[in-house]
Amino acid sequence: MRVLFVHGAFVRDGAWWWQPTADVLARHGLRSSAAVLPSCEAEPRGDLHDDAAAVRALLDASDEPVLLVGHSYGGMVITEAGNHPAVRRLVYVTSFLPDAGEALADFGAAEPLEHPPPVHVSHGDGTASVREEFVRPLFAQDFDDATYAGAAARLTVQNEAVFGQRTTTAAWREIPSTYIVCAEDRATLPETQRDQAQRATEVVELPVPHHPFVTRPDLVAEVLQTMT
Repeated sequence: MRVLFVHGAFVRDGAWWWQPTADVLARHGLRSSAAVLPSCEAEPRGDLHDDAAAVRALLDASDEPVLLVGHSYGGMVITEAGNHPAVRRLVYVTSFLPDAGEALADFGAAEPLEHPPPVHVSHGDGTASVREEFVRPLFAQDFDDATYAGAAARLTVQNEAVFGQRTTTAAWREIPSTYIVCAEDRATLPETQRDQAQRATEVVELPVPHHPFVTRPDLVAEVLQTMT
């Protein structure tokens, strides 16, 4: 069994974000890797379907069974890409969990409405990014200074088309799924997560903020190990 991680919106270098959890898993003999999403790292920027294709290419690379783990926007990607012979389970970490024909924009604002101006800003060139002043209070409130510096260095623009694109399939209708609700998340509110989690096969709730695989890798790894 291997684990394939898919990161969320507006960041690059997925391996950096997932490394703390990957290290814990490795100590227990579980291999993992992280996808590179064209919508965040390619030039020109890809879209949702390019992101899904990049994940499928990694799934195609081996017949070994896979836990496919998506964070936040990554839930859109694994929903589109995850109906694959290698995938044994989908894992959504404070993620969007769409049905076929739904777009991320259909879920409304992911962030608390009491935080104007908008957390995300469009640059008028087909890309958007998160406003850096909101990153720490909403997305990284439990990061120490060194970890936050590493995270801030990996913020990036993303093709804003991904937020309006609709999935063409819903892998969770065919593949067992687990939703990890992050109960201290200030970005995707817990009630929003719990509502989407009703579509999953099972739900696990952890007392963690938006990036538990960075700051509480022990808890995330423990959940993943139960699925192997």
